[in-house]
Amino acid sequence: MPAAVGALALAVVLTGCNDSDSGKGRRSSGSSSSEGKATYRLGEASPPQESTMQKSKGSKFTVTPTKVQTGTKADMDNSGLEKDKDEAPKVPVYVWSTLTHKSGKPMEVGDMDDDLVVKTDKGERTKALIVIMGDAKWPNCPAPDTGKKVSPGQSEKICTAFLIPEGQKAAAVELSQGFYNDPLEWPVKN
Repeated sequence: MPAAVGALALAVVLTGCNDSDSGKGRRSSGSSSSEGKATYRLGEASPPQESTMQKSKGSKFTVTPTKVQTGTKADMDNSGLEKDKDEAPKVPVYVWSTLTHKSGKPMEVGDMDDDLVVKTDKGERTKALIVIMGDAKWPNCPAPDTGKKVSPGQSEKICTAFLIPEGQKAAAVELSQGFYNDPLEWPVKN
């Protein structure tokens, strides 16, 4: 495949109310978010999340979004992603997080960050960018090694790219809690 074609990317954009979810049911929290705290400050860890993945079922981990930065149109132009002419322009949002394995079997990094969502100031929600073929390159945000295994007591610092409509701002980072519970939320101060 010629390099000129660029990377092919699939960005899943979820819009709507708090019941929007990936539907994967990959993890569950120890308790319903309605029973406890649901809003956190950037840098504050989530309650322990429980893996429902077959290889790591029952393992517990926390997710700590630490920094959120909205990229620029130039970042998008230099990313290597192929642009869809029929789609409104988008810009990247970079979310830095620390994933900490608390207990259980070793887990892959990609199983711990899969339910992160960015909510915009216009109420749109988007999952992380998934690059199917090729690579997307972002300044100061290398793609995480999603297949890397971490054991109890280990942490991994990652940066994840999300695409939002140009002109909107990241309002919060959310961690989906399944179909029946509201997501955990880390508001972003702009």
